[in-house]
Amino acid sequence: MPDKKKFNLEYEIKSSPRILYTFLSEPNGLSQWFADDVNVRDQVYTFTWDDEQHRAKLVNAKEYKLVRFKWLDDEPYYFELEIVQDELTNDVALAITDFATEDQIAERRLIWDNQIDYLISVLGA
Repeated sequence: MPDKKKFNLEYEIKSSPRILYTFLSEPNGLSQWFADDVNVRDQVYTFTWDDEQHRAKLVNAKEYKLVRFKWLDDEPYYFELEIVQDELTNDVALAITDFATEDQIAERRLIWDNQIDYLISVLGA
C-alpha cells in the first residue's frame, strides 16, 4: 500500500459556526452533503456512498469548532473538519484535513470541492 500524504483545503462559508457545526457533527446534517446516508452508534459513524459503507470513529469534537473522524477500515488515517472564524471580520471558513496517495490528491480535492458546493447550497449560504 502506498503511503498517504496529508493535505489541507479551506473554503469560505457564509454561515454561523453554530449552524455549520450541526452539518459537520450530526448524522442528519452530514447526510445532506457529505454522504448518501449516515448512521451513528457509540461514536462510530457509518457513512454510505453508492451502497458502500465506511466506518469512522468520532475521535475529537469541540463544539462549534472541530470534528475529527478516524477511519476504522483505513487506520491510521482520519479526516478533520475545522471551523475557522476570523476575529476581525467574523468571516467563517471550513478547513479540511484529509489524506490521499500522491496520485489521488487531485481527485480528492475535486471531490471535496463538490461536497462543499453541496454544503453551501444546503446552508443557503
